[in-house]
Amino acid sequence: MALLALPEVEKVRIHGHARAFLRVGEGPPLLLLHGIGCDHRTWGPVLAPLAERFTVITPDLLGHGASDKPRADYSLGGFANGMRDLLGVLGHERATVVGHSFGGGVAMQFGYQFPERTERLVLVGSGGLGRQINPLMRALTLPGAGTALAVASVPPVPRALRLVADTVRRSRLPWTSDVGPMTEVYTGLTRTDARAAFLHVLRACVDWRGQVVTMLDRAYLTEGMPMLVVWGGRDLVIPSDHARRAADAMPGARVEVFPHAGHFPHVDEPERFADLIADFVATTEPSTWDRRRWRALLRRGRTPGRARAVAS
Repeated sequence: MALLALPEVEKVRIHGHARAFLRVGEGPPLLLLHGIGCDHRTWGPVLAPLAERFTVITPDLLGHGASDKPRADYSLGGFANGMRDLLGVLGHERATVVGHSFGGGVAMQFGYQFPERTERLVLVGSGGLGRQINPLMRALTLPGAGTALAVASVPPVPRALRLVADTVRRSRLPWTSDVGPMTEVYTGLTRTDARAAFLHVLRACVDWRGQVVTMLDRAYLTEGMPMLVVWGGRDLVIPSDHARRAADAMPGARVEVFPHAGHFPHVDEPERFADLIADFVATTEPSTWDRRRWRALLRRGRTPGRARAVAS
């Protein structure tokens, strides 16, 4: 796959805070939201093929990457508001929203708060669909985790961890694809403000027992919204069983499982991922929001449904 020569990261100030983002390609807007501790670079492997068909906008969420890291609102609702305002500043009224991991939670929250601005939703190894999450993430919510991270960020430790991760990656053993990306998350927390923002975001949606925020109670509202759920069958962060829960909870959703991919299927199998996104957009019509229909869904409540699940 040809690699895209990335433009300079742009920044725009919204509500007093600098928001960093990349904007590439031409066509219908596609908003890509990264996971906790990551930034726009996580989408690097799929930018070239997606930019051939879409205007791709890949922000660094507040508290991440080159965006500001203030003491601020790091709730899902706050992030959804920030993405609405970023799209508004860039001149886009609506978009197909793609969210990975924590970004999947933000994407669902965006669709919940702003259905009139959401054309389609794509969830990739998404949070918000069950309690289970990697034990390390749960441990980082405990008292003293900030101090432990600070000690573990002393320069020799990240360097040693990168060497181990490189050795594991080169081994190409099953169930090791998540080691490299997760190491990058950890080694990106050497700055005090980055660690503080990371822990603030994590503790807003996870505690020692697991995920505390769920979208399953509101998933019935996705009826009529084109939905694609993508998961790696070897996900070490959020179990791939959550894809089945998404299938049960979201009527009409399309579920695709990449059996040999981990928590980052867009990194593990970028060509397949980009083709899947392009096909999904090409074969679905943008959602049309209707106030009366929304009200009727709320009054009716959850309707059991099962999506079409695909594993290949």
